[in-house]
Amino acid sequence: MSNLPIFDIAGSALQAQSVRMSTIASNLSNADSVAGSAEAAYKPLEPIFQAVTSREDPRLTGVQVKEITRSEAPPLQRYEPNHPLADADGYVYSPNIDPVAQMVNLISTSRNYQAGVEMLTTAKELTLATLSMGR
Repeated sequence: MSNLPIFDIAGSALQAQSVRMSTIASNLSNADSVAGSAEAAYKPLEPIFQAVTSREDPRLTGVQVKEITRSEAPPLQRYEPNHPLADADGYVYSPNIDPVAQMVNLISTSRNYQAGVEMLTTAKELTLATLSMGR
């Protein structure tokens, strides 16, 4: 990456928020899916983040995605005996996803991503202004 740790830190934040947005999009797109068993129901994705200290400047800390896990929340069970995917007891199973909470997370993620882009833009402008001072 660059020789300026601030760009690495900001870049790690953008990458983490991008992964978070992708998992939210996956969860929202599968929120209305159904399956014939609890095991086959979509399990929402949840990114796990960890702090990473900059090698160039130990005072700076970035973030990285440690892993992406599947939710352990049990799926929702609905009695729909006429549904083609219903099990022998007439139940279908859907993921335990709260679309409103996912949208709130998406808005928060989008704002965090935007803040990261603005930070990079400001750092770039300041770096260029500093370099132009030496001319």
